[in-house]
Amino acid sequence: MEAKAFTRYIPVAPRKVKLVADLIRDRNAQIALDMLRFTNKIGAYYIEKTLKSALANAGQNRDIDVDNLYIKKIVVDNGPIRYWPRYKGRLHASRIRRRWCHVSVILDDGIQKNR
Repeated sequence: MEAKAFTRYIPVAPRKVKLVADLIRDRNAQIALDMLRFTNKIGAYYIEKTLKSALANAGQNRDIDVDNLYIKKIVVDNGPIRYWPRYKGRLHASRIRRRWCHVSVILDDGIQKNR
């Protein structure tokens, strides 16, 4: 059984969050949480938040064994890019880009239930 969680519109560049996502891919969920607590990167906060949400979602389902969960899939996608307007009444926005990203986490317990 799977448990999913999504965090959208994170105000951090996807490149920075992907560095942290690569650290915890295909690991046990509890070990990944411990790794994220001691990772000194801005993306670790947002991935930890999403992972805790996925664990809480898994806890609501009685068919999922929460102790054996591992990170089956973690994806960091590009979000919208905002162009900021400039000063002095310029008509065009300049190229100061603020990148955002979306994070999705899928947890699995590795046990297939036959129904």
